[in-house]
Amino acid sequence: MVLAGFGRFSEPALLILSCMLDGEPKHGYAISSELESTYGRHLGPGTLYGALGRLEKAELIEPMAQEERRNPYRLTDRGLAAAADEIQHLERVSAHATYRLSLRAAQS
Repeated sequence: MVLAGFGRFSEPALLILSCMLDGEPKHGYAISSELESTYGRHLGPGTLYGALGRLEKAELIEPMAQEERRNPYRLTDRGLAAAADEIQHLERVSAHATYRLSLRAAQS
């Protein structure tokens, strides 16, 4: 899991990567807006741009040519693989937790 090295910043990083899975380049404001509308999550500018910097340093996203005053990013192949790995891991955790909840409900 590539994002394991992100520590407490792994959740913002995964949220950002998931916004970029559609393959469209996005700048910070577009990512922030999508996070709020899709996931109901607000990342402050420090968290958002800090995560973007870490994702870029890890070569999971790459900057594109500046558009006016916006700095768009796109997902790299490595970023796509990392997002897929993290999502599969979360699906396994969710499935196991759901199973445990059903066992608990059956005991009640």
